[in-house]
Amino acid sequence: MLHEFTFPSYNERDKVQAWIYVPATDPVGIVQLVHGFGEHSRRYFHMIVRYLEAGFIVAADDHVGHGKTAELNGTWGDWGDKGPETMVEDEKRLMDIVKEKYPDLPYFFFGHSMGSVITRQFVARYGAELAGATICGTCGSVPKMAEARPVIEQLVADGKGNEASPEATVAMMGWMSERIPDAKLGNEWICHDPYVQVDHANDPFDGFTKPTLNKSLLDFMKMIDDITGIQWAERVPTELPIYSIAGDEDPFGLYGQGVYEASNWLADTGHDITTLVYPGYRHEIHNYADLKDEVCDGVIEFMLDAIADDMME
Repeated sequence: MLHEFTFPSYNERDKVQAWIYVPATDPVGIVQLVHGFGEHSRRYFHMIVRYLEAGFIVAADDHVGHGKTAELNGTWGDWGDKGPETMVEDEKRLMDIVKEKYPDLPYFFFGHSMGSVITRQFVARYGAELAGATICGTCGSVPKMAEARPVIEQLVADGKGNEASPEATVAMMGWMSERIPDAKLGNEWICHDPYVQVDHANDPFDGFTKPTLNKSLLDFMKMIDDITGIQWAERVPTELPIYSIAGDEDPFGLYGQGVYEASNWLADTGHDITTLVYPGYRHEIHNYADLKDEVCDGVIEFMLDAIADDMME
């Protein structure tokens, strides 16, 4: 069964496009899938199918300024004017809708890249409502993004917040291809597979060819601020199990260093954190033909174990 619907965004302007995928079986739980920057939730369809086959209801939306939501509202790359809480509060609104339709089931989050940032914002605010969370391709401190901040702040201060300036995007993300010789598309850092690169670049619902506004880039930086440091971890419920997965050639996670940094913030504050870094893989570990099934199996096992542990308590 598929529910397709919209709900009002926290930004008080947009309607967010969302979906609930329901397996043809007695569901064991719910997983809410939170996609990344400049993409959309249907890029995860193979993962959605795997979760359905494992008995999970899957909820997903396209963030403001992204995918079907952007097309519906005519707001490509524009996240609105309500600041860095917009996406995490939209995810809470989606969760509330799903729980009303399907109450009393264990509820999990899976967030990739910017989606992992949103998931980490979420667990610091609403983690007590979850049975567990997977953060995929996440970050710790991101100094090169921080170096770009004055450029973007100046553009916004100069009244160019509603413009998309190429120098802002290059300053914020151009460094991610530094270790990739002869990069042509500019997105090679996501995956070694050229088919994944081309698919991402040509997908009409991706934001790869639709630049993000300067004010929205600044909001993204503020979202990262919100989940940086041990002070973030201290706001996350210690009883919430968290599974962190990434590739060690992922620049967003500083080639593993940032992934472990975030995990250590959690470990140092007494959290239940499991970290798995796959050697030889870039940002989108879930899109490698030789790894994606293993990635999905690991997430499903994590969720089923969390359900089993909760039943034993």
